[in-house]
Amino acid sequence: MSGTGRREDEVRRMLEGPRPQVPADLAASAAERGGRLLRRRRALRGLWLLALVAAVAVFAVWALTVRPWETPPADTTPVEIW
Repeated sequence: MSGTGRREDEVRRMLEGPRPQVPADLAASAAERGGRLLRRRRALRGLWLLALVAAVAVFAVWALTVRPWETPPADTTPVEIW
């Protein structure tokens, strides 16, 4: 018998055997835990969005005050030889 057939037989024996008792409040506790996880993910997503908006605002204020796209004024005057 191959390894696959042996595994199938083992799974069939497990499924035919006695099934363990499931706690009565399993569905309610799973739903409660799922709700907690969703609220936590939503809160983290909101914090990330808030941090992103703050970073964009800080960058915009910096760019408007420093104006990195403009050429800086020359420190020396050009010398004309002729």
